[in-house]
Amino acid sequence: MKQFITNKPKKAVCIVSGGLDSICAAAYISRVKKFEIYIINFTYGQKATNESSLAEDFANMLSAKDYQFVDIGFMKNFYGGNNVLTEDTAGLPSTFRPSIIVPIRNAIFITISTAWALSIGAKMVCFGAHMGDRSYPDCRPSFVRSISRSLNLADSDSIKDKSRQKVSVWCPALSGIDKACLLKIGHQILGDALFRTWSCYSNGVTRKGETQSRQCGVCESCLNRKNAFKRAGIEDRTFYNK
Repeated sequence: MKQFITNKPKKAVCIVSGGLDSICAAAYISRVKKFEIYIINFTYGQKATNESSLAEDFANMLSAKDYQFVDIGFMKNFYGGNNVLTEDTAGLPSTFRPSIIVPIRNAIFITISTAWALSIGAKMVCFGAHMGDRSYPDCRPSFVRSISRSLNLADSDSIKDKSRQKVSVWCPALSGIDKACLLKIGHQILGDALFRTWSCYSNGVTRKGETQSRQCGVCESCLNRKNAFKRAGIEDRTFYNK
């Protein structure tokens, strides 16, 4: 009797904020690299809660096998006034400032996501850091390679006896992909739905008579978004306040 061997699908846990970079990265892993994706979204006390509200919509759009919303809002109590993304009264800069950095945010996200990946037999944890994110220490390739090694060491016995498999942490920066290239990929896959992603560091502005919040258009993240669409040669149809 012939035995039919069925190939198990490659699984990836994708960390998705609802923002442009993470959505495009998840789309790339799903549609181009042909991974079965599991999407995880974190709220950590950030001002921009709009981005989290979009994450599940995109998970459905990309046919994610599972979606997890993880509330670690208690972290805001630890951060205090340390960064402008979680501090309610802090202004949002239009250029990069160290105050934008949320201490080891990606390390926390990746660690929790890797625990999920190890549990479901996923080969990869993906997040959206690209070549233009080098100002952020926890987006640099050196950090990504280091945390990948450390997390696999943390479960090395199970990996050695093959009860679990090794997990690779990947982001676009590891493949030399910048923001403009990343959004080109995302636009090819998602089309105009891409303009619904939320990049703004604030929760936006709702004008009189409108039900849809507009992204501020002047914070560092909004300006990076505008510039990336311009460099990609794609008309930016995002709703901005300015």
